[in-house]
Amino acid sequence: MAASSDSMQNINSALCEIAEEKLTNTHLTTLQTVTKALRDEQFRNSADREALGNLYAVLSRLYVDFHHLTEEMDSQEEGSLCYKLTTECFRAHRNACVQCTQNQCCLRDLGSIKLSFEILAKLLKISSGGSNDIYDALRCGVQFLGNIAVGNQLCKDDIWELGFPHIFRDLLELPDEKAVSYTCMVIHTCLDEHKTQQLVKDTQQLKLSLKIMDLCRTLPDVDWTIFIATQHFLKSSELIRKMYTEMTNDARLTLLELILAQLGVVEEEKDCLMPLSVAQFLASCFTDHCRAVLTLSSESSDDQAAMVVIRLLDILCEMTSDCKEFMALQDHAGLLSATVDLLKEVHLLGKTSKNVFTAAHDFSLTRPGGADTHPAFGFKAQLIRLIGNLCHGHIINQDKVRELDGIALILDNCSIDSNNPFISQWAVFAIRNILEHNLENQKLIQGLRRQGVADDTMLRDMGFRVEERDGNLLLRPLKKDP
Repeated sequence: MAASSDSMQNINSALCEIAEEKLTNTHLTTLQTVTKALRDEQFRNSADREALGNLYAVLSRLYVDFHHLTEEMDSQEEGSLCYKLTTECFRAHRNACVQCTQNQCCLRDLGSIKLSFEILAKLLKISSGGSNDIYDALRCGVQFLGNIAVGNQLCKDDIWELGFPHIFRDLLELPDEKAVSYTCMVIHTCLDEHKTQQLVKDTQQLKLSLKIMDLCRTLPDVDWTIFIATQHFLKSSELIRKMYTEMTNDARLTLLELILAQLGVVEEEKDCLMPLSVAQFLASCFTDHCRAVLTLSSESSDDQAAMVVIRLLDILCEMTSDCKEFMALQDHAGLLSATVDLLKEVHLLGKTSKNVFTAAHDFSLTRPGGADTHPAFGFKAQLIRLIGNLCHGHIINQDKVRELDGIALILDNCSIDSNNPFISQWAVFAIRNILEHNLENQKLIQGLRRQGVADDTMLRDMGFRVEERDGNLLLRPLKKDP
C-alpha cells in the first residue's frame, strides 16, 4: 500500500479525534487501520513526525484514562475498551519501528519509551486479576520496546535505565509465557558487557539474573532465556560466581547443563566461549565439594549436591579434552589430587559393600530403571578420564599421580564394568598419558610387572600388552591368533 498525502492526512485527523474524544469502539477500528497501514514498509518509512506525534498523543490520552479507571473504578466495559485501545496503540507503535531508525528515534524523542514503562507499571499493578485484555496490552507494550530497541543503542540504553531491574523482574514474574518470553527478548536485545556487569552490583540486580536462570528450567521452550545465559552471563566470571553462590542445587544443575551444552557447540561458535576464569571457578567448586557424591552409595539417597558434583566432573572432562582455552586447568591447585583421592574413595566403597560404585557385569541395579538411569552411571570412568586429561603432556601431574599411588589404582579399574561403560578405554588412555616421556612412571610399571603385582594381565584382558623398547614401556595391541 503506497502512502499518499491524503491517506496520511486522514490518519492524522483520525488520531487527533481519538486523543480528544470520548473513547468508542469506532476509535478501536481506526487504530486497527493505522496498525495495518504501518505494516507496509513504504508507508512506514514515509510516516512524518506529525503522524508519530499524534500516535504518541493517543498513548498519552490512554495513560490518563488508566489513572481514572484505577482511581474512580469506572465500569468494566469502559475498562475493557481502554485496555483494547492501549493494546492496539502499542501494536501501531511496534509496527512503526520495524527496521526504521528514523521512527525509532522520533518516538524516543517524543517520550514513547518512558510513557510505555509508566503504562506497563500500571498494568502490572492490576494484572493479578488475570484479564486477557490486560495481558494483551502487556505483551504488545513489551513487543514495542523490543522493536524500538533493535539496532538503536540510544533506545537500548533508555529501556535499560527505565526497566532495570524492578519492572523487568515484575514482568518476568507474570503467569503468562508470552509476556515473559517478550520481556526476555527485550533484555537480550539491550544487554551488553557493561549492562551484564550491572547485574552483580547488589542483591536486587542479582535477583533478575537468578530469575532468568530459573526460567531456563521452568520454561524450557523460551529460547531467549538460553540466549541471555549463554551469550551474556557465561562471559562474566563475576556474575557466574555470585549466581552460583546464591543458587539452589536445582538451579546450579540448570546452569551446569547449559555450560555442558555450550561446550558441545564450541567448535561452531567460538565467540560463545566462556573465559578461563569461569572454568577455574568450576574446578574449585568440584575440588571443594566433590566428596558429596559419596552419599550416592546409599540406595535411599537422592542428593542434588551429588548431582552437581557429577555434572561438574562432566564439564571438567570436556574442558580438558584438548580444548586449548581451558588446558590451564592442568595447573589448577588441588584438582588432580582431589580427583585421584575421590577415585580411591569410590573404588573402596564399591569393594567394601554393594552399591552403585561396585563393578558390575550386567545392566541391573536394585533401583528401578536399571544402571544406566542412575545418576552415578559412568562416574568412575569420568574420574579416570579427567586424570588422563590432566596428565596429557604434563610431567608434574604425571609424577603427582605416581606419588598418590594412582597408577595401581587406575590399573585396578581396567576390568569391564557395566556401571561404567568405556572405563577400560579411559584407563588405557590415562595410563598412556601418565607414562608418556616419564621414565620414573615407566620404571614403576615395569617393577610392578616383574613383581607379579598389578601385572599386565588386566591390560591383556583388554587387548593390550606392555612392551619395553629402548628403556621405555609402550602399550601395544595384542596380535590376534590367525
